[in-house]
Amino acid sequence: MTELEFAEKISEAGGKAYLVGGAVRDKFRGVSAHDRDYCVTGLEEKTFNKMFNDAPKFGKSFPVYSIEIDGVYCEVAFARTERKVGRGYRGFEILFSPDVTIEQDLYRRDTTINAMAMELLSGELIDPFGGREDVINKKIRAVSEHFTDDPVRALRAARQAAQFNFEICAETIEAMKLCGEELAHEPTERIFDELETALKTDKPSIFFRSLERADLLEITFPEIAQLRGKIQPTFFHPEGDAYEHTLNILDEVAKINPKPIVRFAALMHDIGKGTTPPEMLPHHYLHEKRGLEVLKEMNRRMIIPSDWKKIASFVIREHMRAPRLEKSGKIVDLLLGLNALKISVKDFNDIISIDNHGLPPYLEHAQEIIDELLTIGGKDAPPELEGAAVGKWIHDERIRRFTKIYDKEP
Repeated sequence: MTELEFAEKISEAGGKAYLVGGAVRDKFRGVSAHDRDYCVTGLEEKTFNKMFNDAPKFGKSFPVYSIEIDGVYCEVAFARTERKVGRGYRGFEILFSPDVTIEQDLYRRDTTINAMAMELLSGELIDPFGGREDVINKKIRAVSEHFTDDPVRALRAARQAAQFNFEICAETIEAMKLCGEELAHEPTERIFDELETALKTDKPSIFFRSLERADLLEITFPEIAQLRGKIQPTFFHPEGDAYEHTLNILDEVAKINPKPIVRFAALMHDIGKGTTPPEMLPHHYLHEKRGLEVLKEMNRRMIIPSDWKKIASFVIREHMRAPRLEKSGKIVDLLLGLNALKISVKDFNDIISIDNHGLPPYLEHAQEIIDELLTIGGKDAPPELEGAAVGKWIHDERIRRFTKIYDKEP
């Protein structure tokens, strides 16, 4: 079924179909939309069900259907209104009926750039809150005073700013500030979801700087907030404190690596500097060790995917050592440890090269070396060896092979 056929079918039944949200916004940004969402007005749900009786339905508090349009399964929802009756994202009374207008539906949305609709048959733009103008002017603006009803909208505004490189309007920053108290009690998985999405943007630092402007950074990501004011030796870090350094590294890594898991590791690489005792500054001795503790505490507060945590831990632990290692045994151990992770050599090197302004020779050829080391296995061990002795022989032989490759003394 084409989009036109879908719209005509809805119209014949007495309703109207609209393209809504990101697809309309992206049309005015001049980019292709990743997906297309639709909203229907003027229909009873039972009428819709008869028309699309095989369409999967999901959503607990309001119905959303998945319908194949132009060869892609798209979300189709009924126009609805919301009323705040309790705390958090569950504290809403939701009403959907044929009487709810598209303007009423758009009014409940977070920011103006996402509060536009396009009627499919006529092509008419429904833009009651100036979203098109805000797209043109690159502004993030709250639709109404109801922005604060769901505190996570503050994170979404910050994420949209990073996603599109738009500026958040001053009045919306003030609205974000009002979300702080309730945001502190939100399920942390909602906050992590916004973090993950923000890490996929071209310039993730905008997300954190926007939260900082709204006095929300310490509430949502206290580990990042602690980096502010942690001065560093200016010879090595002319960019400023550990906060500025971390956000700079994050953005630079984002330019060359699209993976959010790698960008998260870059964000975490110096996280231990936030707990450096004031009397130690501007030095940050043992910040790698402290960083592992900070990451553990962050994980207790906000469950981090296990592979994200493992890779971030490896980067925290090794990012200072890796560029300076000289002994063959330690280099071999690091390379084999890297190989055991769900991260490529390139992923690790992307972080190290940015943070260290270059790579040591062994990391430039790390994958070739790892491949060579892995050719040595238990099958090659002397037959008289058993148990742990075989493992020791493999390890020693790999060190010898690496030493031979690089013509180093063991």
